[in-house]
Amino acid sequence: MKHSILILGGTAEARKLAAGFAGDPRFTTELSLAGRTRAPAEQPVPVRIGGFGGAEGLAAYLRDKGITILIDATHPYAAQISRNAAEAAKRADVPLIALRRSPWRQQQGDRWIEVASIHEAVTALGKSPRKVFLTLGRQELLPFEAAPQHHYLIRSVDPVEPPLAVPHAIYLTERGPFAETDEARLLKEQGIEVIVAKNSGGPSSYGKICAARALGIEVILARRPDLPDMPSVETVEEMLAWLDHVPAPLKERGE
Repeated sequence: MKHSILILGGTAEARKLAAGFAGDPRFTTELSLAGRTRAPAEQPVPVRIGGFGGAEGLAAYLRDKGITILIDATHPYAAQISRNAAEAAKRADVPLIALRRSPWRQQQGDRWIEVASIHEAVTALGKSPRKVFLTLGRQELLPFEAAPQHHYLIRSVDPVEPPLAVPHAIYLTERGPFAETDEARLLKEQGIEVIVAKNSGGPSSYGKICAARALGIEVILARRPDLPDMPSVETVEEMLAWLDHVPAPLKERGE
């Protein structure tokens, strides 16, 4: 009997992890995406799109599908999904492990302001007009309508529709990774004075942080939310190594 794995995804690491499972005879793998991105990247394993109906719905899905390992590889800011995963795994008695990338650490030359929320980030921009680079999800942009005096450069994976009700905004629809040299060129061309971002960690979007450091540009970072305590690893390689030592499912061992 193979292990049946469900990956709660939405990150580059989740896709890389799924690719590591594809074709492995020990596992059958399904990747779950929340469906917030209109055109998700192609995935190497079967994909389920949409919510489960909270922890209870996810627990029922784990039981119905015979899932034997649940992997939380969601974004570090997807706190509610992680909480649902922890509760569902407990209810369904399924082993749970998280793939959690390390946050970025402040280095010499960084000009960081750390805030607890996006609303605090809006306040931290101040009242005087500034040229601001927003690298946030579409759902997190609305609070900036309260600060229409700024000039915004907004980058997102999907188009921002409707656009923000602010007089000065430029929209970029792009998917990372973004190289430091390209980020530095963009920041200089647009005259950016401050970047607003989340401390997502990982290399895909770190280029803007490196570019800001080199150019002396201020960065306002929203801190990560509290996540439930669960076994975790930081890299895809560590996750694959962990799975190499997972015992066979109980039925296969005759227990």
